[in-house]
Amino acid sequence: MRILHTADWHLGKHLGPYERTGEHALFLQWLLDQINRQSIDVLIIAGDVFDTGNPSNTALKQYYDFLWQVKNTCCRDVVIVGGNHDSVSTLHAPRDLLRFFNVHVVGGVPENFDEQVIEIKDDSGTTQLIVCAVPFLRDRDIRLSVPGESADERRQRISRGIAEHYRHLVPYIVPYRERHIPIVATGHLFTAGAQASPDSEKDIHVGNLGQVAGDQFPAEFDYMALGHLHRPQLVNGMPHIRYSGSPIPLSFSENSDQKVVLAASFADGKLFEAKEIPVPASRRLIRVKGDWEKVKVKLSLIESQAGELPAWIEIQVEIDDYMDDLDEQLKAMEFVNSEIVFVKQIRTRQHQSMSETVEEALSLNDLHPLAVFEKRCAQEEVETGYDDLLQTFHEALELMEDRKS
Repeated sequence: MRILHTADWHLGKHLGPYERTGEHALFLQWLLDQINRQSIDVLIIAGDVFDTGNPSNTALKQYYDFLWQVKNTCCRDVVIVGGNHDSVSTLHAPRDLLRFFNVHVVGGVPENFDEQVIEIKDDSGTTQLIVCAVPFLRDRDIRLSVPGESADERRQRISRGIAEHYRHLVPYIVPYRERHIPIVATGHLFTAGAQASPDSEKDIHVGNLGQVAGDQFPAEFDYMALGHLHRPQLVNGMPHIRYSGSPIPLSFSENSDQKVVLAASFADGKLFEAKEIPVPASRRLIRVKGDWEKVKVKLSLIESQAGELPAWIEIQVEIDDYMDDLDEQLKAMEFVNSEIVFVKQIRTRQHQSMSETVEEALSLNDLHPLAVFEKRCAQEEVETGYDDLLQTFHEALELMEDRKS
C-alpha cells in the first residue's frame, strides 16, 4: 500500500496581480505522472486546495479536471480534507457525486464523528487502509469560549481541544489495528516547534494558539499527513508525522525552498518508508534586497533561469530618500527568462522613541492586517502587554474568514 501526501495547493492563488494558473497546471500534470511512476494507491490532499473560499471558475476547473484525470491512473482513492482557506460548502457541494469515483471529501468536521474514518478497500472489498480524515478544526469544533479566561488559558483550552479530537478517533480505529491494517491521519494545523513561511501562511488558531506537539497525537497513527505549513518538515523529529509543504512557492519568502510531495509505503500494517519526491520548479521567485548599489550588483549576477516559465524578481531597495527614477533605471536592464514584477522602496530611518533602525514599508498594502495591528499596539506602552487584545483581534479575523467561506 502506497500513499502520496500533498497539501496547500492554493488553486486560484495570485501573487499581487499575477495569476499562478500556469504553475499549478504544470504541477498537476507532473503529479499525475508521479502517481503512475510511484505506483500510488491513495492520494491525500491535506487542506487548502483553494486559496479562497470563493474560488474562480478557472481554479474549480483545474480541480475537477485533475480529479477526473486521476481515474486514468493507478490511484484507486483520493482523500481530500478542508483547510483554513477552503470553504466547507464549496468542497462539499459535489461530494456525493465524487464518492462514485472513490474521491472522499471531508471539508469540515461532520455531524457524525465517525464519517472522518474512511475505509480504503481493494477490488475484492477487503479493507487495506484506514484514513482518519481530520480537516482544519475551527474554534467552534473544539471549544466553547469562556468569558474572562486569560490568553494562557485559551492556549491550553485550544491545544487540549485539538488533542482530544484526535484521541476521540482511537476507539474507531482499534478494531482495524488488531487486524494489522495501517492507520493514516490527516490534519491542517500549526504544530509546536514547526517552521512557518513568514509571508504566506496566515496564523490559525489565534496567534498559533493550540499548538500540539508530536507526542500529543495518538500512538495508534502509523502516519500523519499534515498541511498548513508551506515548508516540508518533520514534527518534533518524528518521521511519521510530516508536513508535505506547498507544491509551488507561494511567496518570495519561499524562494529557496525545495518543494516536495511525500510517498509513504506500508508493509505488515506499519509504515515502511516515507520519502520526499522533489517537485520541479516551473518558475523561480527571486528576492533581491539591499541599498541601490548592492541591488545593481545582485541583479547583474542573476543568470539565465531554468524553468518552463520566466522567473519573477522582487526588488527591495533600502533608501534614505525616495528614488523617483528607479523604474527607469530598472527598465534599462536586461534579463534572460526573468522579469521584474515587484519593486519596493524601503526607507531606513532612525526611530525617535526607540533609538534603533527600523524599516518602514511605503505602502500599507504590503502588510498583513495583523502586522499593522501589532505595530499599532507596540506604540502603546502597556505594562501588562497586549496579548488579550491580540487574541480578540485574531478571533475577529478568523470570524471574517469563516463568513467569507
